Amino acid sequence: MGIELKRTGSSNADFVELVKHLDAELAIRDGSEHAYYAQFNKVDAIKHVIVTYSDDRAVSCGAIKEFEPDAMEVKRMYTLPEYRGKGIAAAVLNELEKWAAEIGCSRCVLETGMKQPEAIRLYEKSGYLVIPNYGQYVGRENSVCFEKKF
Repeated sequence: MGIELKRTGSSNADFVELVKHLDAELAIRDGSEHAYYAQFNKVDAIKHVIVTYSDDRAVSCGAIKEFEPDAMEVKRMYTLPEYRGKGIAAAVLNELEKWAAEIGCSRCVLETGMKQPEAIRLYEKSGYLVIPNYGQYVGRENSVCFEKKF
């Protein structure tokens, strides 16, 4: 299966559509906590987006946004269910890290939910280490935060 990774922005129609699928899945996984997390996942200010295509179909996405002067925060990682387990999300994450380094950052941070074990495995396999919950995630039992220095 050939895939193409495209650098774009948050107004990309394919990204917007994939994020709708992501939000629908997270609403189920997060349950009553979804509204809390959703407020931190607006995409209008995100300038660095990757959309992955397989046979011209948008199948995966991810984004980074400025976190600190030397760090980007990974946001909105999603892969359509039928394309999971094929290494696509790892390729998206790798491209986001490359982009962050090109911008002059030395690390990426992210938050994911305890109810997303697949995401946790992806980040651990990709070299991310658990860090104390930051910002709005401090004290949130469902949140686990990660960092990768490069």
